[in-house]
Amino acid sequence: MQTFNLWRKLYIHRGKIILSILFLIIATNLSFGQRRVGMNNPNYDDKLLSYGFLIGIHTSAYQLKYSDTFVTDSLDNLYSIDPKWSAGFSLGFIVNLRATDFLDIRALPTVAFYEHSLEYQAFDEAPFVETVETTVVELPILLKYKSERRGNTRMYFVGGVKPGYEAAGKNDVEAVGDDNLSIKEFNLSLDVGFGLDIYYPLFKFSPEIRFSRGMTNMLGPAGNQLSAGIDKINTNTITLYLLFQ
Repeated sequence: MQTFNLWRKLYIHRGKIILSILFLIIATNLSFGQRRVGMNNPNYDDKLLSYGFLIGIHTSAYQLKYSDTFVTDSLDNLYSIDPKWSAGFSLGFIVNLRATDFLDIRALPTVAFYEHSLEYQAFDEAPFVETVETTVVELPILLKYKSERRGNTRMYFVGGVKPGYEAAGKNDVEAVGDDNLSIKEFNLSLDVGFGLDIYYPLFKFSPEIRFSRGMTNMLGPAGNQLSAGIDKINTNTITLYLLFQ
């Protein structure tokens, strides 16, 4: 299976993500400061079903728990395993069901591209990095709680679950040969976030920030020196979504 490297070509540093978020905050403040204008798409939220697409830019990292073996003589040369934050992106569709005036149920089938890295620090050896690149098919099921619409803007909160299954992936660890860290293919995350609906004459645009916490222990069953010091691995992800409906 070939390693998917497309996201490397579109690599976005965390600084750029922060700048993008600041830009959206400034744009939001300006939109609230505008003079009262005519209401765009006044009946948009009355639709039972609405559709759209999304683009996501995320930064993600493993969170690990050391095993009891980490403090034994068998690993006395290893003094730390440090997760590193890495950027990625996602593409998906939006299927939104109106439940009440202030509550929607939405499904967001998405393909996401992740890179997770662990840096192993030893006393008498140069550090090496274990990198796991994966392409994951995700299906977040979220509840969207909306505020009152004010002109052409509306705040909202989202929360729900996000199951994900690895469609393609490969460990990229040239320094350690075939002894790669074993990672499970299925993950289940809890998602929570907030966003702003901005209504335009022909569509609705929604910048959204969502936090994702993996609930599944992603450490696979194949044991070796890379997994000996680890008892549990979870995923943490922060994503800036741009949604168009």
